[in-house]
Amino acid sequence: MQQRILEFAGILRKNGVRVSTAEMLEALQAAELAGVKRRSDLKNALRATMVKRSVDIETFDNLFELFFSGLGEMIRSVAAQGRATADLSDAQLQDFLERIGDLIEELSPEMSELARALLLQDTGTLERLLRAMMQSDAAGSVDPGAPPAAMTRALAALLGADGAAEELDAFADAAAQAGIDEELLERIRQYIEQRLEDLGSLLRGAVEIDRAQREHKEEQERRRDRLLDKSFYYLSPTEIKQMREAVTALARRLKNLMSIRRKRTKRGRLDVKATLRNSLEFGGVPFRIRYENKRKERPQVVILCDISDSVRNVSRFMLQFVHSLQDLYSKVRSYVFVADIAEVTKLFSDNDIQSAIHEAIAGNVVNVYAHSDFGKAFRQFHRDHIEAIDGRTTVIILGDARNNYNAANEWVLRDIQQRARQVIWLNPENRSTWGFGDSEMSKYAAYCDMVEECRNLRQLYRVVDMLVPA
Repeated sequence: MQQRILEFAGILRKNGVRVSTAEMLEALQAAELAGVKRRSDLKNALRATMVKRSVDIETFDNLFELFFSGLGEMIRSVAAQGRATADLSDAQLQDFLERIGDLIEELSPEMSELARALLLQDTGTLERLLRAMMQSDAAGSVDPGAPPAAMTRALAALLGADGAAEELDAFADAAAQAGIDEELLERIRQYIEQRLEDLGSLLRGAVEIDRAQREHKEEQERRRDRLLDKSFYYLSPTEIKQMREAVTALARRLKNLMSIRRKRTKRGRLDVKATLRNSLEFGGVPFRIRYENKRKERPQVVILCDISDSVRNVSRFMLQFVHSLQDLYSKVRSYVFVADIAEVTKLFSDNDIQSAIHEAIAGNVVNVYAHSDFGKAFRQFHRDHIEAIDGRTTVIILGDARNNYNAANEWVLRDIQQRARQVIWLNPENRSTWGFGDSEMSKYAAYCDMVEECRNLRQLYRVVDMLVPA
């Protein structure tokens, strides 16, 4: 069972479900406690230890059925059909298999594992051999677009089905030469023919299961691609949840990237001048490498999020992303606005990230039903919070810049840009609409170091590197 669980974890990983080594160990312990008598207990134990994200539950359930029920159930079904065809009672079948076993030891002791498992109806060994074959590198190279018959022949060759068929024919011939009863010999020949047909059915079923797994994985990839390109404006509640988890995964990936960068630069950059200067005492040979001790201080981030109806979903994801990266920055301060502006930094420090985001955009901080007024919000920020910005601060503004024809007050952005390290504006509207109607984007863009369209996850992926310190 341990090997089966390890194989199942590998299939989950191939289908986008992250399962760590620690989680696999926990799954093995949980499976031992749950046992295998009740499949539902085993399923619940593995799901509790292997699945961390609700978006992966459907994938887990489908793959569990394919892995633990699909192949094993198919083998047991084929074996049952074989017993029915032979028209033998369970007791008669057991006697017949014992006689077959004695003959194998007497006539063909070196028979292969596959041929022996077929003759003795050893479903456990057959399942193990089929799984090993399907998960081998050679099976992975079989063209998934080939017709089912061609795939079946390819898998049969990998399993060694032709060699097993020859062994079974040789076994029948050896039994005939040994002079066994003609009636028993005829039954053995019919039985071998049936078992080879059963093997063909198993291989065809293995092709169907493999196709089902591939199609599931491809559908998951297509779903992720659709989600990457779908506008934040049109996300369903379920997609919002999936997107939230995708943003968390993106933040985690960038954290890992930054961790690697820090390890590489821990001792500082190579100081060429100091190295050459110290090499003079060795005749110019740089025996002692010198490094600069200067290290960049972690930057600060100030994020201003428009949470009016038109951009609320985008604000949700950006707030989550930035606060998921807090340990990369010395300080993160967040503000939300529609017409008025308010700081929500303490809200995030006192609550878990999802609760804080909900409170920030639900109307409990500023009036979310007011008409957007960027100019008023910027003026209030300048009056009450401009001290939050200094030369280490990256200012991120998220909004569509639609100001309802109020005063733009772009001078605030000019002052912010003069004080800040950089100003980044992310606009969830299509770039072609900027500057038309009540959009003040052209005025604000003049005082931004970078302005990017950001209305879906793929575009967010493209701009997040700007938020990571170099």
